[in-house]
Amino acid sequence: MKQTLTITYDTLQWEEMDNNDQALVEKAKNSCKYSYAPFSEFHVGCALQLEEGIILTGNNQENASFPCGTCAERATIFYAHANYPHLAPTVIAIAARRKDGEYMERPLPPCGACRQALLEMENLFQKPIKMILYGTRESIIVHSIKDILPFQFEANMME
Repeated sequence: MKQTLTITYDTLQWEEMDNNDQALVEKAKNSCKYSYAPFSEFHVGCALQLEEGIILTGNNQENASFPCGTCAERATIFYAHANYPHLAPTVIAIAARRKDGEYMERPLPPCGACRQALLEMENLFQKPIKMILYGTRESIIVHSIKDILPFQFEANMME
Protein backbone atom coordinates (compact mmCIF):
# COMPACT_ATOMS: atom_id res chain seq x y z
CA MET A 1 0.00 0.00 0.00
CA LYS A 2 1.43 3.35 -1.04
CA GLN A 3 0.83 6.27 1.30
CA THR A 4 1.46 9.98 1.06
CA LEU A 5 3.24 12.01 3.69
CA THR A 6 2.35 15.69 3.92
CA ILE A 7 4.40 18.20 5.88
CA THR A 8 2.83 21.53 6.77
CA TYR A 9 5.04 24.59 7.15
CA ASP A 10 5.00 28.32 6.48
CA THR A 11 7.48 30.25 4.36
CA LEU A 12 7.82 33.86 5.48
CA GLN A 13 9.79 36.96 4.68
CA TRP A 14 11.42 38.78 7.60
CA GLU A 15 8.76 41.50 7.73
CA GLU A 16 5.99 38.88 7.88
CA MET A 17 7.28 37.39 11.13
CA ASP A 18 5.84 38.51 14.44
CA ASN A 19 8.02 40.48 16.85
CA ASN A 20 8.67 37.52 19.16
CA ASP A 21 9.90 35.35 16.27
CA GLN A 22 12.11 38.16 14.97
CA ALA A 23 13.62 38.64 18.45
CA LEU A 24 14.38 34.91 18.72
CA VAL A 25 16.01 34.89 15.29
CA GLU A 26 18.17 37.89 16.28
CA LYS A 27 19.31 36.00 19.39
CA ALA A 28 20.09 32.92 17.28
CA LYS A 29 22.07 35.05 14.82
CA ASN A 30 23.99 36.66 17.67
CA SER A 31 24.76 33.24 19.14
CA CYS A 32 26.47 32.26 15.86
CA LYS A 33 29.24 34.69 16.80
CA TYR A 34 30.20 32.52 19.77
CA SER A 35 30.22 29.11 18.11
CA TYR A 36 33.49 27.24 18.09
CA ALA A 37 33.94 26.04 14.52
CA PRO A 38 37.65 26.21 13.62
CA PHE A 39 37.44 23.18 11.32
CA SER A 40 34.29 23.71 9.26
CA GLU A 41 34.10 27.49 9.74
CA PHE A 42 30.34 26.96 9.62
CA HIS A 43 28.72 28.76 12.55
CA VAL A 44 25.26 27.77 13.80
CA GLY A 45 23.36 29.48 16.59
CA CYS A 46 19.98 28.95 18.10
CA ALA A 47 17.64 30.56 20.59
CA LEU A 48 15.18 28.48 22.56
CA GLN A 49 12.16 29.93 24.32
CA LEU A 50 10.77 28.02 27.28
CA GLU A 51 7.47 28.36 29.04
CA GLU A 52 7.36 31.47 31.21
CA GLY A 53 9.27 33.33 28.48
CA ILE A 54 12.79 32.24 29.45
CA ILE A 55 15.13 32.40 26.43
CA LEU A 56 18.35 30.42 26.19
CA THR A 57 20.92 30.43 23.40
CA GLY A 58 23.46 27.94 22.16
CA ASN A 59 25.80 27.28 19.26
CA ASN A 60 27.80 24.52 17.64
CA GLN A 61 31.01 23.38 19.30
CA GLU A 62 33.57 21.52 17.22
CA ASN A 63 36.48 19.44 18.43
CA ALA A 64 39.63 18.07 16.79
CA SER A 65 38.19 14.65 17.60
CA PHE A 66 35.16 15.23 15.37
CA PRO A 67 32.62 12.98 17.09
CA CYS A 68 33.14 14.92 20.32
CA GLY A 69 31.59 18.16 19.06
CA THR A 70 27.91 19.01 19.17
CA CYS A 71 25.35 20.94 17.20
CA ALA A 72 23.79 24.18 18.40
CA GLU A 73 20.33 22.64 18.76
CA ARG A 74 21.44 19.77 21.00
CA ALA A 75 23.74 21.97 23.06
CA THR A 76 20.79 24.26 23.78
CA ILE A 77 18.01 21.72 24.33
CA PHE A 78 20.17 19.63 26.67
CA TYR A 79 21.20 22.73 28.64
CA ALA A 80 17.56 23.79 28.87
CA HIS A 81 16.37 20.46 30.24
CA ALA A 82 19.31 20.13 32.63
CA ASN A 83 18.66 23.57 34.13
CA TYR A 84 14.89 24.01 33.65
CA PRO A 85 13.55 20.42 33.75
CA HIS A 86 9.96 21.46 34.46
CA LEU A 87 9.65 24.06 31.70
CA ALA A 88 8.60 22.95 28.24
CA PRO A 89 10.41 24.36 25.22
CA THR A 90 7.95 26.26 23.05
CA VAL A 91 9.93 27.83 20.18
CA ILE A 92 13.41 27.33 18.73
CA ALA A 93 15.05 29.61 16.14
CA ILE A 94 18.08 28.47 14.15
CA ALA A 95 20.47 30.60 12.08
CA ALA A 96 23.73 29.74 10.32
CA ARG A 97 26.67 31.65 8.83
CA ARG A 98 29.04 30.44 6.17
CA LYS A 99 32.79 30.79 6.46
CA ASP A 100 32.59 34.15 4.63
CA GLY A 101 30.54 35.47 7.58
CA GLU A 102 27.30 35.80 5.62
CA TYR A 103 24.09 34.23 6.89
CA MET A 104 22.60 31.48 4.78
CA GLU A 105 20.11 32.61 2.12
CA ARG A 106 18.10 29.42 2.46
CA PRO A 107 17.09 28.09 5.87
CA LEU A 108 19.25 25.35 7.33
CA PRO A 109 17.34 22.42 8.85
CA PRO A 110 18.72 20.56 11.87
CA CYS A 111 20.50 17.24 11.41
CA GLY A 112 18.75 13.97 12.21
CA ALA A 113 20.31 13.65 15.68
CA CYS A 114 19.08 17.14 16.59
CA ARG A 115 15.62 16.42 15.22
CA GLN A 116 15.43 13.32 17.42
CA ALA A 117 16.68 15.20 20.52
CA LEU A 118 14.14 18.00 19.98
CA LEU A 119 11.37 15.50 19.39
CA GLU A 120 12.23 13.77 22.68
CA MET A 121 11.45 17.04 24.48
CA GLU A 122 8.28 17.57 22.48
CA ASN A 123 7.15 14.06 23.44
CA LEU A 124 8.21 14.46 27.08
CA PHE A 125 6.13 17.59 27.57
CA GLN A 126 3.36 16.57 25.15
CA LYS A 127 3.50 20.06 23.61
CA PRO A 128 4.63 21.03 20.11
CA ILE A 129 7.84 22.98 19.65
CA LYS A 130 7.61 25.62 16.94
CA MET A 131 10.79 25.82 14.85
CA ILE A 132 11.97 28.90 12.96
CA LEU A 133 14.61 28.16 10.32
CA TYR A 134 16.14 31.50 9.35
CA GLY A 135 17.37 32.40 5.88
CA THR A 136 18.08 35.88 4.51
CA ARG A 137 15.87 35.24 1.48
CA GLU A 138 13.10 33.48 3.40
CA SER A 139 12.48 31.66 6.65
CA ILE A 140 10.56 28.47 7.29
CA ILE A 141 8.24 28.01 10.25
CA VAL A 142 7.48 24.44 11.30
CA HIS A 143 4.78 24.11 13.95
CA SER A 144 5.88 20.79 15.45
CA ILE A 145 9.12 18.81 15.36
CA LYS A 146 6.99 15.77 14.46
CA ASP A 147 6.46 17.45 11.09
CA ILE A 148 10.16 17.13 10.22
CA LEU A 149 10.69 13.69 11.78
CA PRO A 150 7.53 11.72 11.07
CA PHE A 151 9.20 8.32 11.51
CA GLN A 152 10.73 8.89 14.91
CA PHE A 153 12.71 6.38 16.90
CA GLU A 154 10.90 5.50 20.12
CA ALA A 155 12.29 3.65 23.12
CA ASN A 156 9.24 1.35 23.27
CA MET A 157 9.92 0.10 19.73
CA MET A 158 12.25 -2.53 21.19
CA GLU A 159 9.58 -4.10 23.40
